[in-house]
Parts: sequence; C-alpha cells; structure tokens
Amino acid sequence: MEETPAKLIFSERCRRLSPANSSNRYVGIWYNKISDQTVVWVANRDRPISNSSGILSVDETGNLVLHEKDQSFVFWSTNVSGVANNVFSAQLLDSGNLVVFQGEAYLWQSFDHPSNTFLPGMKFGLDKKTGLNRVVTSWKSSGNPGVGDYSYKMEFVGSTQLFLYKGMAKIWRTGSWTGHGWSGVPEMTQNYIFNVTYINNNDEVALVYLICNSSIFSRLVVNESGIVERLTWHESDRKWIGFWWAPKDQCDGYNHCGPFGLCDPYTSGIFECACLPGYEPQSPQDWYLRDGSKGCKREVRTQMCGVGDGFVELDHVKVPDTSTARVNMSLGLEACEELCLRNCTCLGYASADISKGVNGGGCIMWYVDMIDTRTFSDGGQSFYIRVDATELGMSSMLLPREIQIHFFLTYL
Repeated sequence: MEETPAKLIFSERCRRLSPANSSNRYVGIWYNKISDQTVVWVANRDRPISNSSGILSVDETGNLVLHEKDQSFVFWSTNVSGVANNVFSAQLLDSGNLVVFQGEAYLWQSFDHPSNTFLPGMKFGLDKKTGLNRVVTSWKSSGNPGVGDYSYKMEFVGSTQLFLYKGMAKIWRTGSWTGHGWSGVPEMTQNYIFNVTYINNNDEVALVYLICNSSIFSRLVVNESGIVERLTWHESDRKWIGFWWAPKDQCDGYNHCGPFGLCDPYTSGIFECACLPGYEPQSPQDWYLRDGSKGCKREVRTQMCGVGDGFVELDHVKVPDTSTARVNMSLGLEACEELCLRNCTCLGYASADISKGVNGGGCIMWYVDMIDTRTFSDGGQSFYIRVDATELGMSSMLLPREIQIHFFLTYL
C-alpha cells in the first residue's frame, strides 16, 4: 500500500513546553507576539511527557498523535478517523486554532476541545449534530495544566444559561440570555468591545464572540482559584489586565439567599439577603444571624389565586435560575402576564428576549422555587413576581408613580 501523505505546519506558537518548577513536558499553544508566555491550550493535559521522547505526528488515519519515539505509548490523540489513502495535514491558524485537515476539509480542531481558555472565534456550547458540548476547565495549578476542579459550561434545560462549577456544585450563574447579553452580566452591553453572537437553531446552541478591534488581544480564562476572568493585554505595561471577572461579591454566589430570596449587595451595613415581595424568611433566627441559605416562604397572611392577584415589577435583576422554568417564545410580555395570572401555580415571569420589545421577545415563567435572584445598580432586566391583592396594594404605595400607573392599566 502506498504511504499516505501527511504533514505538520506549525510555528513557534505550538511546541513542547514545561511549566515553571516542573520537569513534565506538554504540547501547547501560546501567543507569539506577547512577551509574557501565555498558554491558551494544552494537548496532553493529564498525560505529561517525563522525558524527551515525545513526537507529534499525523498518522495514516488522519489522527494527530503525541507518542514515544518507538510508538509504544500514546500520550494523546485526536481520536478521529478520516478516509484512508487521503491527504492529511495539521496546521496552527492565526486564531490559535490547531486544525487537522483531510484535503481541504477540516477533520478536527482544538477550538472544539478547549482547555482553560476561551478565545475569539471559538464556539462555546452544544453541537446538536454530534452531541459535542464545549466546556472550559481550569488547570489544577499554575504549574500543572491537568484538568482542575472548576468547569464553565452551558446548560440547556429551560432557558440557556452558563454555570461555573466546582466539581458537581454550582458556584456562579450567568443568568439567561436577554438578547443583549446574559442577565447576570450587566457589563455585557451593546457597547462592549466584542461582537457577541448567540446561536440557537436546529444545529447548535452556541455563543461566539469576535474582537471589534483586531489589534486587541483578549481571552476568557477559568483559573485554578475558581474565577472566570476576562483579560486584555496591555503592550505598554507588558502585562494582562483584568477587564471583567466573576464571581465578584457575595450575591454572585449561587443561591446565596435561598429559595425566593433576593440578594442586594448595595445595602450598606445591612444584610444583603431580602425576601421577594409576598415572602418572609423561612427561619427568622437564621436571618437574624445573617444566614439566608434556607431562603423564604409565602407570608402567612397570603391568599393566592383570589380576586385581585397581580405582579410586582423588580427592575435591574438577574432573573431566577431558569433550569426549572418554562419558555414560550411565541408570547409577548402582555400575553405572558395573562397566561401566568390564569394559572394559580405560576409564580412569576420575565421576557425571554428584551431586545425584541414587549410584544415579540418570548416569555419565561416560573412554577417552582425561584432561586439565585439578585439586583444590580444597572443592567439586568425586569422580573415580575406574583403577589395577592393585599401585597399588591402595599407594594404599589411604595413604588414610583410610573409603576403604579402600570398596575392601574393592567388591572383596570
């Protein structure tokens, strides 16, 4: 059989590396034009090379393989299969994407298998055709690129959200997609330095961003301390500068105030946890000791599903976890309110896409415990919580006049 042609096209940005204070060796990718060596991808994360015998090559099936000289042991492989007797090549693109080609079509790419870094042009999320869900995972430590404790991934139950995990425990949540950005990331506005695209169709549910100014180097990293951080390179200072990070404060901690709790970090000197309108602390003693983890319950005097039920609008919030919510993209906000009001088990609602206005943005409705709700000084979105006639009257007396008019028009 004739030998299958294969070739590697790499630059100095993709080669073997040894982290500081470590004799282990890895195949990695880092920036070529940045003086501070910044690794953005590692192939053999959990199978380091302990000597100088490693060889990276493309085999006859189109796999990119890292192996010993005598091929007795494979440290890492792309684990794909191309068409035999074809021309295969591997090339590192300027985007930082390491690609294996079968002829002119790509067979495998490193962008589908991120390490701890999310780069411009990457897709973050699910390929419905292949089942591939792209997840970013932290290093074990600054000197060990093995898969660490923290992962950042997209969840698709209810309305799509991103979660930061430590092991199996949820640490932080972005909130749902609002059309402009994530409801729990108020910095993500239309004036962002990125062009962000959210895709949700029959083929994929994914997020991809591009830098508006190609001269800017920026990356999203999940570090070994459990922080998701956006970093931008400042050439004049020759260092990476933190542009954004999460979690930031106690209200970013997932479910910090328990079911039906509302976290507000701007209450100076006062407990940051409060109850949603119509609710009271589940354990007043714990609340007094500034422990809101047990959350809130319906106030004793509440009489839901009576005449006069309505909704209180909370502005600038990260809406509750949508994992158990119902989404209906065919309803506008007014139709959503009417549908929720007719169902006694509906506890609240919000727009699924605020960028399309009140009549075309779809609807999210909650029927069980509403958790991980917080406020922002700016950003977020409006959330409408169901209350009885008594609470509605009390709340309207305390709200600004324009919101009182909203209640009047709705329930005339």
